[in-house]
Amino acid sequence: MRTDRTSQTSPTRRTVLGAGIAAAGSGLLAACSHAGSRDGGHPGAPAPAGPAPNGREVGGAHPVPAEPLRKRTLRATPSPVELGAGRTFRSWTYEGLLPGREVRVTAGDTVALTLANHLPEATTVHWHGIALRNDMDGVPGVTQRPVEPGETFDYHFTATHPGTYWFHPHMGVQVDRGLYAPLIVDDPKEPLGYDHEWIVVLDDWIDGVDSSTPDDVLHQLRKGKPPVGHGNRPEGPVGAGGGALADAASGGADDGKGSGRAPSPSPYRRKGPKRLMAGATSKLLGGHTGHVAYPYYLINGRTADDPTQFTAKPGDRIRLRIINAGGESAFRVALGGHRMTITHSDGFPVQPYKTDALVIGMAERYDVLITAQSGVFPLVALAEGKGGRAMAVLRTGAGAVPKPSAHPAELDREVLVSARRLRPDESVAMPRRRYDRLLRVKLTGGMKEYDWGIDHEPYNPDTLHKVERGERVRLVVINATHMWHPVHLHGHTFSLAGVDSNGARKDTSIVLPHNKLVADFDADNPGLWMLHCHNIYHSESGMMTTLAYEG
Repeated sequence: MRTDRTSQTSPTRRTVLGAGIAAAGSGLLAACSHAGSRDGGHPGAPAPAGPAPNGREVGGAHPVPAEPLRKRTLRATPSPVELGAGRTFRSWTYEGLLPGREVRVTAGDTVALTLANHLPEATTVHWHGIALRNDMDGVPGVTQRPVEPGETFDYHFTATHPGTYWFHPHMGVQVDRGLYAPLIVDDPKEPLGYDHEWIVVLDDWIDGVDSSTPDDVLHQLRKGKPPVGHGNRPEGPVGAGGGALADAASGGADDGKGSGRAPSPSPYRRKGPKRLMAGATSKLLGGHTGHVAYPYYLINGRTADDPTQFTAKPGDRIRLRIINAGGESAFRVALGGHRMTITHSDGFPVQPYKTDALVIGMAERYDVLITAQSGVFPLVALAEGKGGRAMAVLRTGAGAVPKPSAHPAELDREVLVSARRLRPDESVAMPRRRYDRLLRVKLTGGMKEYDWGIDHEPYNPDTLHKVERGERVRLVVINATHMWHPVHLHGHTFSLAGVDSNGARKDTSIVLPHNKLVADFDADNPGLWMLHCHNIYHSESGMMTTLAYEG
């Protein structure tokens, strides 16, 4: 039986989180007994930064696998990045690489990754698109304590579904630095045949250019108003034990005295030039496309005047795994002289769909197949509505590298903007059934006040949209703003819903202005799960909320 039940607010939310934070040092939350050590857990080390929540929604639903198969340490560190043509800037990266080195596993493998934080402020890792256990989701103040400078945190989860995913922080605007990398989950029964596979990571770049930082940009957009997303307090990013929430156990922000740890350093913030832009518009995206003037756009960390080059032979079949790791830019992608066949969206297979170009919003992923022609061809990612572009090169023969201004005719031919045109492969199509719960949220706010929110309110950690385990939930996201938004749901994939609920499977979807997203998902992964815009400046201004259900 269908019911129309909207959000409920839990008065005990802050109490639950506070109790978990207070208990983290004693190793509470047995389902993650290895999480949150500092200096490898050596004797005399400060109390661990273990998972924050200890409520019934978080932890315990999925036991930690006893024998992890894929072990790795990931170091988040300040480092120089060279973007091509001799341009080097200071940023924050994983292991000093841009993009970070891929994590690659096979479906069914367990990931055992230790994050070592060498940054000057707290951070986390969010595994974007993976349906993992809730206490490994990497959301500070919601599913775990922030990982403070000098600390480590152990992430353990099983990579169940094959596909193209990625990982990044969920702290403030850190994702708009260099902290991102691919996560590829191979299919042990891969049905596609191809000669080469290349990962193509798109990004818009501002960090370190003329002393700019993403924090500066957010400050300019907000006109000095404090951010309200994860990992922020009015005075800046999180201190020890904080996050968007004050530590309820101590009655306020932790100054480090009660935890045995020193407070985090002040935000790494310099005074950079004005980085705002007006007039960025696109018919494909229904109007305004963004408000940040990025000086560079990248493919695999390189600018268009010094591009990455892929080599193959004419006739080779090539799989491209395209990831938009940008902070505020959609990209229109095309390969000169070629049509592409879309095979996957957000990791899940779709019925093959041919197109000349596609638009990919922040955090979306598309896998495409191409058959290489003979010559040298530009793979162009046009920053939609902003005029800039990134480029890589496909080379199957002799010839000059295309100019940075290359504009393949395919960019202006048939363009896929929405995955609503795609149909799922039968192997991943959601079973047809009537929904049990209808959940409606409205995206609100605007550029003038930069007051992006949900249902006319900024993010509030005490507001929970309650569902129940086992329900088929129909999620309706109404975009009441004049701008497009890429909407992301943690911990689940949804089906772009129609009458029979058989649309493509997604975890992030473009919602055009004054349109709506209708998506069905099964409540089969208990926890506290974020629903937010993946324009990082929108989410940190309040366009996020929380879905909640118990195991």
